Amino acid sequence: MQLALFDLDNTLLSGDSDFEWTQHLVTKGVLDRDAFEQRNAEFFEQYKAGTLDIQEFLDFQLQSLALNSRTDLDAWHAEFMATRIRPMLTEKARGLVRRHQENGDLCALVTATNSFVTGPISRELNIPHLIATIPAQENGRFTGKPRGTPSFREGKITRVEDWLESMGLWWGCFERSWFYSDSHNDLPLMTLVSDPVAVDPDSILRAHAEAAGWPILNLHG
Repeated sequence: MQLALFDLDNTLLSGDSDFEWTQHLVTKGVLDRDAFEQRNAEFFEQYKAGTLDIQEFLDFQLQSLALNSRTDLDAWHAEFMATRIRPMLTEKARGLVRRHQENGDLCALVTATNSFVTGPISRELNIPHLIATIPAQENGRFTGKPRGTPSFREGKITRVEDWLESMGLWWGCFERSWFYSDSHNDLPLMTLVSDPVAVDPDSILRAHAEAAGWPILNLHG
């Protein structure tokens, strides 16, 4: 048995779904441009720099879910998939996932972005398992808060191991395990798998991958 884990933003996607979701709602006039656009960009820069406070970010990012009905959110997400997400899914990225699936590997998307935004993307890629930050709900509406451990940095390890344990599995069950990512924020999980792969990596991850002899894959160039 083999395991294939995929980061999403700037790895399988040639862009960031979290950032683009907020921009999509700003463009539609659902979110106030002055209140959200600059703050969205600031958080994105913090993520790239490795200084992001995940709880502070989630308080910001999950507001858009709490402020609107699920019916409206689902309609806006369908537009989001058509106009922003599918154009960011390259054939190289789809082919990478397809090769692991055809090989019979256990595949999961492992992303810090919340499951409302990423669930349809996982289904678009035919990836059966999604490990994402979970937005809490009450009575059919999102609360604006996360539930459980956010799937970010070391939290990705916790969430992956919980998922494996739920199926009676652990790391030792796999002959090989891959994790594909673009970001140095994912180094904790990348160091656990047998086959870490840097995908169009940021400068910090590229330097680490080159020093460690990890393969570097170009999906978006």
